[in-house]
Amino acid sequence: MEEYKIPAATRIGHVHLKVSDLQRSLDFYCGVLGFDLVMKYGAEAAFISAGGYHHHIGLNTWHSKGSGPAPVSYPGLYHTAILYPERRELAKILRRLIELRYPLTGMSDHGVSEAIYLDDPDGNGVELYWDRPQELWPKNPDGSLTMFTRHLDVEGLLGSLES
Repeated sequence: MEEYKIPAATRIGHVHLKVSDLQRSLDFYCGVLGFDLVMKYGAEAAFISAGGYHHHIGLNTWHSKGSGPAPVSYPGLYHTAILYPERRELAKILRRLIELRYPLTGMSDHGVSEAIYLDDPDGNGVELYWDRPQELWPKNPDGSLTMFTRHLDVEGLLGSLES
């Protein structure tokens, strides 16, 4: 059998999260992160997006209403990664989170990207990041990609708002 390769232009279209309280999740994803509510599916589900897409994130309480967060050591989604179009936009959301005193779980420079980590109200991990231009990605001498985790230059990131 011939090896199958997924098409290079394939993208992840959306994520659908089980949440315990729909309104609390909407307050976070729309109120804090700035997504737009596209539609509600009764009182049990909602679909949100950036820029008018039908939905980037689905939120539902179908099997999880009123429950606690999933145990950290169990299999499941580690985090949802939200890609910002440019560094300045990542700086804007970082400034907003700081102003709101929203708790962050980490911040990293991965060479290929800069990232901010936090949890949503149900303990689902969220990564907010931007990708550096591909030609700036760190490479090994043989040309292969080398990613790393280093301290994020927070002052430099926030300083991009001044330029």
